[in-house]
Amino acid sequence: MSSEKIDQAPSPRLDRSGIARIFQIVVSLVIMVGLLFGAAGRWDWWEGWAFLSIFTLFLLVAAIWLLRNNPELVNERGRIAENTKTWDKVLVTLYSILLLISLLTASLDARFHWSSVPLILEIAGGTGFILALCLTAWASMTNPFLSAIVRIQADRGHRVVTTGPYRYVRHPMYAGMFFFFLGIPLLLGSFWALIPGILNVIIYIIRTALEDKTLQVELPGYAEYARQVRYRIIPGIW
Repeated sequence: MSSEKIDQAPSPRLDRSGIARIFQIVVSLVIMVGLLFGAAGRWDWWEGWAFLSIFTLFLLVAAIWLLRNNPELVNERGRIAENTKTWDKVLVTLYSILLLISLLTASLDARFHWSSVPLILEIAGGTGFILALCLTAWASMTNPFLSAIVRIQADRGHRVVTTGPYRYVRHPMYAGMFFFFLGIPLLLGSFWALIPGILNVIIYIIRTALEDKTLQVELPGYAEYARQVRYRIIPGIW
């Protein structure tokens, strides 16, 4: 009796891009700690600790799940691809700057007491923030092509995903980002930080429209999917 050795494709592993992505996230967390508590001028700011604790726990759980189940998505999110849309590079840069401004404004607000957010609204902001992270996690677990940038991933066999949250809206992670941008300022106790947060909501509305148009033109099967799932972000509205 003889047996033949069956060649199996190697399992996806973390590559240099994935390691760079993890390093980027760690550095970002360190910068957040310095920015938040440095600008606030104190360490006894419970809202700041609540935000960082929730965010860090989410990143840790997400990293463990992705490294065990889909390390290639981590690689993709750390990759600098040549076919990234120019307009997306601009929007991502603006989004990053506005997010930092929002965090800085909230920290300075905590220091100089520019605004007073009722506890019930802080709790609502924290709830929205957690909801945003849950939507992001659901989309990440469902869509193996959930890149941090807008590009057609032909090198990875990019295809349309229609399961999970994609049964209800075409861009569920972006829907979560609305809660993210508006929830953080409220959780941190700052009405003033809502201003850059609202600007980021506008940026993501623009990004959603441009990305959706790109996918309908360049990704096979997406136009048909768009006819079946009519709404981009908010069911029944848009």
